[in-house]
Amino acid sequence: MTRTSEEEPTVNQSEAILSKLWERTYDPLTCEIIGRLPLRRDARCLDAGAGSGSMAYWLAERVPEGSVLAVDVDTSLMDASRKPNLIVRQADLEQQDFAPGSFDLILARGVLSVLRAPDELLERAVRWLAPGGWLVAEDFYYLPAEDAATPAERSVVEAYLRAFRQRGADMRFGRRLPARLAQLGLVSVDLHVRPLGPGQGEYGTELIRRRMELQGQPLIDNGWVSAEQLSEFIAGLDRPEARDVTTLLFSVWGQRPTT
Repeated sequence: MTRTSEEEPTVNQSEAILSKLWERTYDPLTCEIIGRLPLRRDARCLDAGAGSGSMAYWLAERVPEGSVLAVDVDTSLMDASRKPNLIVRQADLEQQDFAPGSFDLILARGVLSVLRAPDELLERAVRWLAPGGWLVAEDFYYLPAEDAATPAERSVVEAYLRAFRQRGADMRFGRRLPARLAQLGLVSVDLHVRPLGPGQGEYGTELIRRRMELQGQPLIDNGWVSAEQLSEFIAGLDRPEARDVTTLLFSVWGQRPTT
């Protein structure tokens, strides 16, 4: 059935749909990584770029005697009343500062690469860590569009990357995280690299599909991709012939020395 204009999702509804798929795609790995860290029940946590708040809620359960501060420029999808030890703050991360040693865990997921000065925020985040505290940073490294599996995918991926670059995003930032955390003095730095793209997991593929359905029109309007190419790309997402790795997710964590 063709959707009428009256039935098109609103911006908020679209963001909610994509946020749920984002959580299903990325939360399990983030929870697994943090779950292996020695996080005390009274730990003080910062979720930097908390999005819809799923990890902030999870962290609040992990530290029932501690606290979780969830910061994002848009907090409309978060519910501060969900957990008594959760504080939600609408703010620009690059304008925030905290006293040295304020947090035992800082999570920055999918946010650093879209900031104007991600390295500066990383430097400050390390200062915000208490001795023995952990920084968990997850971000993306986008592979060249010209190596995509099909002609339609090459066109769509290049248009998608062009839109990100136009907003000032650093499409290669994730790859630099392991070395950067060590350069900033963190120890026990480790990483996990996850392939992403069409056919790389049910939820991840569905996230790509819904993102293109809900947010692909500006790519067409800008003349970066045709409606036919976008439709062909979406239609081929479940086909083995279109399976591809378009992005690598770098999950990196390190500890501030205790002395």
